Amino acid sequence: MMSGEVEARTLQALLITPLTVRELFTGKAITGVGMAFSQALLLVVITGGLSNQPVIILVALFLGALLATGIGFLLASTGKDMLGILAWGILALLILILPALGIIFPGTITNWAKLIPSYYLVDTLNRAFNYGVSNQLALTNLAVLLVIDVILLWLGIWALRRKMA
Repeated sequence: MMSGEVEARTLQALLITPLTVRELFTGKAITGVGMAFSQALLLVVITGGLSNQPVIILVALFLGALLATGIGFLLASTGKDMLGILAWGILALLILILPALGIIFPGTITNWAKLIPSYYLVDTLNRAFNYGVSNQLALTNLAVLLVIDVILLWLGIWALRRKMA
């Protein structure tokens, strides 16, 4: 999305209009979060995952979509070309998958996995789907995830502003 516009120089054309960087990011964020959230929600609905803790699951899915969008913004804003962004995106995806492997293979992941942002999403969803997570643990995980999301989105906007200056 963003990287194609930077590479094709259409982003400069957008920013010549009265559109601000914040408005551009807001529009792209709504689109990115909407696409990621709707796909995750469709999967959860099809598999019947909303039968336990539906509010916690919906909030976690939304924050997960925000996480994916924030990482995408940051990569697109800092990357030089499409292939470089793709390479960094694959590396980010491999790192973000690690906490899920700890659920698939219990005992393989230790406390260091809490350094990976997706840990808080995966842990919340696992406990909500399988164990009926307590509201306190869910709120703690979701609050940490929200802070990480905001930081990633802010870094993406900051990097794009620096790149466009």
